[in-house]
Amino acid sequence: MDKHFILATAGHVDHGKSSLVKALTGIDPDRLPEEKARGITIDLGFAYLHLSSSSDPQSHFHLGMVDVPGHEDFVKNMVAGVGSVDLALLVVAADDGWMPQTEEHLQILSYLGVTRMVIALTKIDLPGVNPAQVSDSIRQQLRHTPFEGASVVPVSTVTLAGIDELKGALVSVLSQAPAPRDIGKPRLAVDRAFTLRGIGTVVTGTLTGGPLQVSQAVLIQPTGKAARVRSIQSHNQNLASIGPGTRTALNLADTGVHGHPGGAASHEGVGRGDIVTLAEFGQPGSALDVLLTRSERLREGRASTARPLKDGTRVRIHLGSGNWAARVQFCNQKELVAGEAALAQLRFETPIFAFVNDRFIVRDWPEQATLAGGIVLDDDAGPQTFRDAGRQAFLAKCAAAVGDPCARLAAQLEQAGLVRRSGLLVKSGFSGAEVEAALSRLAGEAKATLVQGFIANPPWWAALRERAMAAVDAAHRAFPDRVGLPLSELRLVVQDSLPFAEAIELLLASLLKEGFVQVGTLIKRSTHRPELPPQLQACGARLRSALSLKPLEPPSRNELAKDPLAHQALRFLIETGEVVELGSETVILREAFTSATELVKAFLQTHRSATVSELRQAVGTSRRIMVPLLERLDRGGVTVRQGDQRALRSAGKQV
Repeated sequence: MDKHFILATAGHVDHGKSSLVKALTGIDPDRLPEEKARGITIDLGFAYLHLSSSSDPQSHFHLGMVDVPGHEDFVKNMVAGVGSVDLALLVVAADDGWMPQTEEHLQILSYLGVTRMVIALTKIDLPGVNPAQVSDSIRQQLRHTPFEGASVVPVSTVTLAGIDELKGALVSVLSQAPAPRDIGKPRLAVDRAFTLRGIGTVVTGTLTGGPLQVSQAVLIQPTGKAARVRSIQSHNQNLASIGPGTRTALNLADTGVHGHPGGAASHEGVGRGDIVTLAEFGQPGSALDVLLTRSERLREGRASTARPLKDGTRVRIHLGSGNWAARVQFCNQKELVAGEAALAQLRFETPIFAFVNDRFIVRDWPEQATLAGGIVLDDDAGPQTFRDAGRQAFLAKCAAAVGDPCARLAAQLEQAGLVRRSGLLVKSGFSGAEVEAALSRLAGEAKATLVQGFIANPPWWAALRERAMAAVDAAHRAFPDRVGLPLSELRLVVQDSLPFAEAIELLLASLLKEGFVQVGTLIKRSTHRPELPPQLQACGARLRSALSLKPLEPPSRNELAKDPLAHQALRFLIETGEVVELGSETVILREAFTSATELVKAFLQTHRSATVSELRQAVGTSRRIMVPLLERLDRGGVTVRQGDQRALRSAGKQV
């Protein structure tokens, strides 16, 4: 079985990281002339290594290796290379032991959630060194960290002593490691971008989250530039598709490189820090709500790193392979000291593309010290609501729910009340299957209500429905003569609780299933029967009597409503549905209208078509009534006019 992983080196300058990579792989990761001249790594270097398990010959491990600089001036480049690492190879020289950048790199790896490490104790061939003593010192440094049980392997890149043992230690760790997750959300953090003559734009990076394939349309974030994958390579092999956990090179069509022809403007090209992904994963934002953590070990470090991180501080946020300028905003505190954690909001000077659960590093503005690490709790952050008590409670629950899609969804439902199902946690480290499984579980536990294309928090949804029902009932009590509450007034009652404009339609649909009826632009309880006010009751009785005397040949509207009171009473009977308005001059009792409609339908079913005169005789009424009756049936889709004839519509309906 083949497994793909990413390994990154870490450690102090001149401790032999690049030499060790070359001894392991035969590849010199230092590619820049300046690196050759100075003898130190300045930028990221890359190599690959294939390992097999001696205990399981069927297990093969393909390692994309990222060699990082150790000098304190280039920590920003180091962070760009370790954003998506499965295994760290911490390199400590036997003649120096634990050094400042060893410590800083350890803290960076811890902040980024790396849990697997092998320590290579290099330069054991130097005279006067005591590998056993240095190993003990390293183990002391690793106490109370995720790496305290990591193997320490003495090696020499000169004599190659210990190289096989180091490979064995790597295999041992990787044998217990799960394969990189495929959640169907590919993201490639670009760490190199260049142009090759005859080929075009090429970007390299570590692919995480899902596969990419040749000819696939992609989006470059945060610029939003569209591109297409022309070809794919990994470790010098051409591939039709590639999965997560691999060092990947993409030849991109339709885009240039920052600072090169075709991509001279930064918003037109691609470069380090950009993300190659798919369009369906949303847009970048200008703020992130996060949990910041400062290591206890900072208390023993330099004064510049031990100082509290103050509210409003301008910092650099390293996420993926890039870094962004931002200011840190705390909610209820002025600073964050070493050994503590706090909810915060990062407000960026330029857009950033991030997922929920992404981990990042906070460094000071001059890039001299690593201050903190963090995890993204919500990418949909807003400065206006950050300090709200409800928002802070939601973020606290998100911080406790990292890695748990069910708890994260429950927190979001409790905070928002109603969320769109289609966009739920799309920009997160959870797969679509995990989100759907969490929704099913919450629904089964009565902690989520599925409402068409939305998900509602049951208590919130119940309270909203109760509020709407109470408004309708109040209208019935206040105005017993009215049919119901205008929908426009219902919207005013609940609009401050609705996160989406479409939510009013969901609410209305729910009420119509629970004993409510929509009458035109009004809503009422099905049991509500409007009553004529006392001053109109006598007029109403006269109207009913006049219309009942000859139901299919009633008086004209002008004859019925000769005075204002009669006009008001007739309007009431029409609004309540007791009387049907056939035209501006003709009204008829509902029972008579229903009876006449059934007679028309029966006649046309038998004769297929008929004239007004034939239908008038079949119904037993005059042309004065028959013409507006048929015109109403035409409008209602019951009949259709064909010259002088009428016929039933194929999908006719009762009006």
